[in-house]
Amino acid sequence: MKTISVRELRQNPMQMLRDVEAGESYTITSYNRPVARVEPTASSTRIIPSKRTGRPNLSALPKHELRTAESMDELLDDLRGQ
Repeated sequence: MKTISVRELRQNPMQMLRDVEAGESYTITSYNRPVARVEPTASSTRIIPSKRTGRPNLSALPKHELRTAESMDELLDDLRGQ
């Protein structure tokens, strides 16, 4: 849990709110005495998936078989398994 004075909170409130949104709790002090506590609500805490890096794994994709047909009906029948 972090501690922040009323003076620091007045100077930069958005930094504290960003930290609280990320899950951090704060104790607000006035003249070095704790006067309040700010904690994230359960609904404001969200899990953000990590950003993917590197190239996509294309080998995991199923292979596509190219087919030729005389007509569209023949191609559709082949896809339906008839």
